[in-house]
Amino acid sequence: MSPSHRLTAPSPGWTTTTDVVVVGSGVAGLTVALNVRKAGLRAMVVTKAMLDDGSTRWAQGGIAAALGEGDTPEQHLDDTLVAGAGLCDEEAVRTLVTEGPEAVRHLIATGAAFDLDAGGEILLTREGGHHRRRIAHAGGDATGAEISRALVAAVRSDPGLELIEHALVLDLLTDADGHAAGLTLHVMGEGQRDGVGAIRARAVVLATGGMGQVFSASTNPAVSTGDGVALALRAGAEVTDLEFVQFHPTVLWLGPEAEGQQPLVSEAVRGEGAYLVDADGTRFMVGQHELNELAPRDIVAKAITRQMQLKGTDHMYLDGRHFGAAMWEERFPTILASCRSHGIDPVTGLIPIAPAAHHASGGVRTDLVGRTTVPGLYACGEVACTGVHGANRLASNSLLEGLVFAERIAADLTARHAAGELPERSVDVTAARAARAVPLPAPEARADIQRLMSRGAGVLRSAASMAATAAGLAALGEEAYAHLAEEKPADPRVETWEAANLHLVATALVAAAAQREETRGCHWREDFPERDDAHWQRHLVTTLAAATGTPVSTPEEQ
Repeated sequence: MSPSHRLTAPSPGWTTTTDVVVVGSGVAGLTVALNVRKAGLRAMVVTKAMLDDGSTRWAQGGIAAALGEGDTPEQHLDDTLVAGAGLCDEEAVRTLVTEGPEAVRHLIATGAAFDLDAGGEILLTREGGHHRRRIAHAGGDATGAEISRALVAAVRSDPGLELIEHALVLDLLTDADGHAAGLTLHVMGEGQRDGVGAIRARAVVLATGGMGQVFSASTNPAVSTGDGVALALRAGAEVTDLEFVQFHPTVLWLGPEAEGQQPLVSEAVRGEGAYLVDADGTRFMVGQHELNELAPRDIVAKAITRQMQLKGTDHMYLDGRHFGAAMWEERFPTILASCRSHGIDPVTGLIPIAPAAHHASGGVRTDLVGRTTVPGLYACGEVACTGVHGANRLASNSLLEGLVFAERIAADLTARHAAGELPERSVDVTAARAARAVPLPAPEARADIQRLMSRGAGVLRSAASMAATAAGLAALGEEAYAHLAEEKPADPRVETWEAANLHLVATALVAAAAQREETRGCHWREDFPERDDAHWQRHLVTTLAAATGTPVSTPEEQ
């Protein structure tokens, strides 16, 4: 099936070809690209900003794997299943935890340097939901930055791996059989590849990261506007579990008017013994869960939100004063510098924190080798829903998921290529032209979408709040159509394309969240406060209605 909808954009002014085009330059995307290159396939990486500007480099805590003495993949699996609140795909989780340790060793072989103890063994810490120390970290709290550095260096050392930076992906191209045949994109630069163009490829891999910018406050970088999920929906792919957006419990609170990317205070700070307290110094997590401050993130985020409501305030505090200056400087130098840059000294004072949008557990639905429901289109990393995270991601499983499933995608593409199953594809030009052009919202709609989503579909949700959010989003969509009818459409450019992507994923998220009438994992309904396995221990699959372009969520059969 060819895409029925596409973004309003000029026709491609240039075309290039490759075997595999990878969209995204985090741990998932770069791992796919490096591995398919080893198999002799041509590869091209398209990234929205610079190679290291995605979410990977912002990851502080680390990467989880059963690397420590006495730890086993089975124990890692158990912790992941508990955190996922009944919606993990056990086969996917088993794949993750079994292949994870070796995938981390491959990363080390690529050049990533993790923190070591005096005996040369990898230092491991704990985070929420883990019953053992299994979080490998680098530079104290700069794990993502080190992983990104190593992978970017490996990519830049391969002259045969083509890079297109400062490029926003637009839509999927398919052949007459509905198989992915490339994509359109807009390059923000000068030269031969400038403006809207096309890349023709035998396969397309989405590794575009998350959609945290759909909310006013997020730990995600500004580029995380849900572009991959929006492209997949327009291409006819299934997306799953969009309602499960994890809010990180401890994000540095910068005041009630703060918007955009917010500084993260890693869960590893609590893993090393910091306490959550209110303004009176009371540890409110004690007695709420056996792990206290190290309970799974959904439980901690809810507890913080409840305490804020109880105290009538908009933030709580993290107390790590007992660490002392030396530990802050050696173990958490990035967080220490971030706090001090905002006038907060965690060595001598409390750190103000509040939950903020952090990680999408749902995304483009894939199988165990990263194939989506559109032939030739793959997805990995945060843009994908592999089934690993269920209703709530276990801390530090995200880098591992990107790594493991990127390796599996590369292995599948290599095998298909060897079997002659990746022929060159011809773009179905007629179908591409017949796809309905989506009108673009004005650039300022981005802030409107974020405010609507934060107000009605954030940590706390109800039927009333989400109905108001859905109505506000619909009004923004109607406004775009009205401007189109009046021949006053918004100009096709990066800001309006991003606004259109945010509008689509926000509308799809709210549709799913309104349908799931229970509280499970990081989906918290005030009007349905209990988990309901009898009716809702199943996934919601969202697709785009071909006629209207409206997201439609359908519960899977139990």
